[in-house]
Amino acid sequence: MAKSLSAQKRGEVILSIVFSLISLIWVLPVILVLINSFKLNTYVKTDTFALPLNEMSAGFSNFIKGMTYGNYPFLKSAGYSLMITLFSTALILVCTSMAAWYITRVDSRFCKLVYLLCVFSMVVPFQMVMFTLSKTADTLHLNTPWTIPVIYLGFGAGLAIFMFVGFVKSVPIGMEEAAALDGCGPVRTFFSIVLPVLKPTLISVGILEIMWVWNDYLLPYLVLDRTRFMTIPIHIQYLKGSYGAVDLGATMALILMSIIPVIVFYLACQKHIIKGVAAGAIKG
Repeated sequence: MAKSLSAQKRGEVILSIVFSLISLIWVLPVILVLINSFKLNTYVKTDTFALPLNEMSAGFSNFIKGMTYGNYPFLKSAGYSLMITLFSTALILVCTSMAAWYITRVDSRFCKLVYLLCVFSMVVPFQMVMFTLSKTADTLHLNTPWTIPVIYLGFGAGLAIFMFVGFVKSVPIGMEEAAALDGCGPVRTFFSIVLPVLKPTLISVGILEIMWVWNDYLLPYLVLDRTRFMTIPIHIQYLKGSYGAVDLGATMALILMSIIPVIVFYLACQKHIIKGVAAGAIKG
């Protein structure tokens, strides 16, 4: 018995070491961005892994240069990124939660087909539809920060509906029947009864969608008019000097400024992601 316990403990230690090394590999790129954001451009290229000490240090000049470079203000790009992220996430949460509730409660062949199509959309590569999507967005005038959330709704609906359907199945239908007897219509029943119960999954889906939309580069690059609208990833991509020269120090500084809010947000909300995913998986 003692030998089996010691072997089990030894196995746990080995697993802890292995997963710690894997975690370090995942964190290493973020550490490199942090180090090189405070380093002069020359040393970013030649001494990538060195600490920004002595003559290598650029202080906060990279951050200042990155925010003031060019004719397009960085804060304006940040504003567009924030607006697109919030509007897209809100639209995805409201529309997909209502759709998942309808699919679960009606349970017809049509609803099952819609559900299968939404799930299938998760495995369709974006590259297959990006050129057609770009032309369609221009034709329907969806190429502005105020209309691009409609496109994000289409791409984010698959995962969101999949998670919401799993959780809605656990909501007692008796609550909705009691609300109907009290005179509540479908819309009021959803927002007054169903939506509060969906809070764990709402938070989980919201967090995942926020991280996706905030970091997305390809969709805004293809859809938006880049002479008028830039998100943070596009702004960083255009941080170039004469003859296409790139100031890597300033680029690293802007990348760091863009990923810090997402990292802090994820660390603060990761427990809600785990609870929401587990709730949808177990109860569904």
